[in-house]
Amino acid sequence: MANHEDIVTTKEITLSMGPQHPSAHGVLHLVLDMQGERILKASPDIGYLHRGTEKIAENLLYFQFVPYTDRLDYMCGMTNNLAYVQAVEKLLEIEMPERAKYIRVVAAEMSRIAGHLLSIGAWALDLGAMTVLLYAFREREMVLDLFEMLCGARMTFNYLRVGGVRRDVTPEFKEKCLEFVKLFPSRINDYEQLLTGNRIWLKRNKGVGVISAENAISLGLSGPNIRGSGVKWDIRKDEPYLVYDRIDFDIPTGENGDCFDRYMVRINEMRQSARIIEQALTQIPDGDCCADTPEIVPPKRKDIETNMESLIHHFKLISQGFKTPKGEVYSSIEAPKGELGVYIVSDGSEKPFRLKLRVPSFVNLQSVDTMCKNQYFADVIAIISSLDPVFGEVDK
Repeated sequence: MANHEDIVTTKEITLSMGPQHPSAHGVLHLVLDMQGERILKASPDIGYLHRGTEKIAENLLYFQFVPYTDRLDYMCGMTNNLAYVQAVEKLLEIEMPERAKYIRVVAAEMSRIAGHLLSIGAWALDLGAMTVLLYAFREREMVLDLFEMLCGARMTFNYLRVGGVRRDVTPEFKEKCLEFVKLFPSRINDYEQLLTGNRIWLKRNKGVGVISAENAISLGLSGPNIRGSGVKWDIRKDEPYLVYDRIDFDIPTGENGDCFDRYMVRINEMRQSARIIEQALTQIPDGDCCADTPEIVPPKRKDIETNMESLIHHFKLISQGFKTPKGEVYSSIEAPKGELGVYIVSDGSEKPFRLKLRVPSFVNLQSVDTMCKNQYFADVIAIISSLDPVFGEVDK
């Protein structure tokens, strides 16, 4: 009698997943080479959302590009604003007032919480657990309400400006924000009660999409995706900016580099973000929320409305912009998805000569083939969700 292996044969096939697949987290087209249900190779095919963001920046005044950064990782717009304005400030060699630094920390960590809530909620939904998404969006709405109190917008903020922030925080915002960070840890416990010990969640994520620390470093991973592999790298700690060196918080890491570890890193990061916000709001000093550099920062609104010279200065600044010194700079921050860097080459004019964005979703996507190899087709969904890509910044 013939062996079972002689009878059952599987052909190699190529399968397209996306770019309209509901679990692709955007317009991702994955070309999967498969043998039966096993993945032999996974090749991301990107570019469906490309709109030339970097080239647009080179044709705009420096401050005019800030709203475009909101459209990169549009789930975490504040951190995009921060990475860009910090790079321009580095080029100009201007220092922020202390109050502005603390406000930026609060805004950035709120953005991290909003991004991670969406990531975990959508990830659970992709694998069939709808309740978690509803729970996560309940708290995400609270964060968006706080953003609305802060700057009047809920998704695309244009709040940070070169030299500071557009509006100071109000006592009402501070009070509501402190209420939120005291409540939020108990809500994270609810998500964990639904997912962390759930046997279906464990089956779908434990041992799936494993990537070693060495491979993660070689492929340029950053953020929760590299920390899930046990690499304790976080720009907030390793290359501190703003006032992160004055705030006490931990860097969560995993051990196995699988989907489950990347989930746990995000869960624990949200707890740390709540700690950071509470400390920042407690420590925030009085003072101005913008640098005292009239050649860069527009006059205050009350001055524009009552003083002709201020009105003329505002008009000239908004219509003509400001010049930067010749040179080049690179500045990066720890965005919710990893290292978000901005490289600017200046020719001394009011517009960048060249601008390059180092976006984490794009770089993290390189690891898809390594993570998917020899996994089942169903595991691809969990792997993509665990990377948390946003295609506004992948394609730019």
